[in-house]
Amino acid sequence: MSRRIVVTSGKGGVGKTSVAANLGAKLSRAGHRVCLCDLDIGLNNLDVVCGIENRIVYDLIDVIEGRCRLSQALVEVDHYPNLCVLPSAHLQDKSGITGQNVRAVTDKLAAMCDFVIIDCPAGIEQGFHRAVSAAGEAVVVTTPHISSVRDADRVTSLLRCYALAGVYLVVNRARGDLMMSGDMMSPEEIADILKLPLLGAIPEDDDLPLSTAGGSMVSYGRAPDLAFNMLADNLTDNTGEVFDCTARYRGFFGAVKRSLKRKI
Repeated sequence: MSRRIVVTSGKGGVGKTSVAANLGAKLSRAGHRVCLCDLDIGLNNLDVVCGIENRIVYDLIDVIEGRCRLSQALVEVDHYPNLCVLPSAHLQDKSGITGQNVRAVTDKLAAMCDFVIIDCPAGIEQGFHRAVSAAGEAVVVTTPHISSVRDADRVTSLLRCYALAGVYLVVNRARGDLMMSGDMMSPEEIADILKLPLLGAIPEDDDLPLSTAGGSMVSYGRAPDLAFNMLADNLTDNTGEVFDCTARYRGFFGAVKRSLKRKI
């Protein structure tokens, strides 16, 4: 049975789109058929993160308005044969797009894929409700900053109004050195505040924004790559394992790394 998962956040700039893209990539590498559906209409950049922006012919709006078949709008991601993207459009007027329209499209995607990962617009306006109404589960992405956690709390309250099978938490851009010094909340502390099961933690790493800005997924072997592997495994198999962002900062050499990082 296909799973439709909306990836959402209270505020923009928390890395929601990169989390959605890399999660989809890891699931596809594990043999699952995955479609990334961009519902951030008007401010869409999932196509850029996946490196397919120059290969788009049709988009979500073309499908909804009947100008093409769904299969014609799907774009496969290079090097990920089980991963495709349904791109969005740069529309200013979104009044004609309803939750019912979006649900009809995701229903068709669900019949074709094992996972439909929906990239939700930031905030709690109409676009948020359109995206959530098309999903069966939700992943809330936040960073360990108080403003981001507060907005995530608001989104979590709204998600509880929907009949979702599960709502999970991913903490992005977590800095292990600041957690060790007590200057940053840990993913576990944030999960306790939001009363959400912790699905994954993604460490702060320059490789992630550089990779996604260049139209590619995170590099193999780096800390975020391992964290996304654990995130995908937890989603599919409920392993309960979350990447330990503080591991490299423990012990004598870890203390040296913490000191150097703070100075930088």
